[in-house]
Amino acid sequence: MQPGLYIGLMSGTSMDGIDAALVDLGTGPTLRALVHQPFPPQLRDTLLSLNSPGDNELHRAAQAANSLALGYAAIVATLLAQSGVAAKDIAAIGCHGQTVRHQPQKGYTTQLVNGALLAELTGISVVCDFRSRDIAAGGEGAPLVPAFHQAVFAAPQQARAIVNIGGIANISYLPVNGEVIGFDCGPGNALMDAWIMAHRNQSYDSGGAWASSGRILPELAQRLLAHDFFSRLPPKSTGRETFNLDWVRKALSGQERPEDVQATLCELTATGVARALETHCADAGEIYVCGGGARNDVLLARIAALLPGRRIALTDSLGIAAEAVEAAAFAWLAGRTMAREPGNLPRVTGARGPRILGAIYPA
Repeated sequence: MQPGLYIGLMSGTSMDGIDAALVDLGTGPTLRALVHQPFPPQLRDTLLSLNSPGDNELHRAAQAANSLALGYAAIVATLLAQSGVAAKDIAAIGCHGQTVRHQPQKGYTTQLVNGALLAELTGISVVCDFRSRDIAAGGEGAPLVPAFHQAVFAAPQQARAIVNIGGIANISYLPVNGEVIGFDCGPGNALMDAWIMAHRNQSYDSGGAWASSGRILPELAQRLLAHDFFSRLPPKSTGRETFNLDWVRKALSGQERPEDVQATLCELTATGVARALETHCADAGEIYVCGGGARNDVLLARIAALLPGRRIALTDSLGIAAEAVEAAAFAWLAGRTMAREPGNLPRVTGARGPRILGAIYPA
């Protein structure tokens, strides 16, 4: 690992904004600071529209990548100002970019960002496009965070599972002996966020309050859980191409109350996580949750109810705030890239072997 101060930038499938983490890779790694910046509504709408085919896509995607670079540069400036660190003291920025298409079965994934512009605006070397090399090597390109989870959260005498609930939910299984496995297990916040935006013009269901006002519709839940993604064996990854509102609406009769659908979508996420843990992480007595969904009390209560006897806590108790884990992971991955060390886990992604990830735009 290349020691030093790194910045990780993450804007995930939830499309709620950008998380920026300042991470010291010489001492742990240690999280030094975290800043969140919401997306302007117009940019969020543009990014959402780019998840589906449309007119003039190449131009709109290029313009969105430039807008993202400007937003990333602004949050880097805020992070540095708040932490009292100069740009010259940052070894590199690890920028995930914004996923708008994820098609590993067709040989590509697209995370928008103009890395050259970001390096120009910040005066800091930028590592981005982390997923493409893994896909080129036959992998899914995701999830990439299990390697970081292993580095910072593994315990020598206790099998653990790390559940990241972003737009998509993914799991890392950290055994006492044997190889780490990791995989996407289904929708996380993406469907709940989209449904509440469509019906209440809110970007997310704070604490799961709206879901708690409805009742779970068992027949709808079973129709949704019948999707073959849930029964596929890892390695596997997914995105908005598979789990989106059009897919949900096709399963509806049209007579459902919106709050009941929200409650059922919450149950869908909880059940997807719980079933995956039971199937692939049976001996993980400790389960730690991170990502935006970690603050959804109703969702966590449903996961706990479906997994009696398991200890469920947030990654906060392991030293990294739930909201910071993914951004910190891409700071760590940037350190791997700068040191010319592999960042993927072939057992997780299905790649033919370890690969150095990312494209570097030097300062």
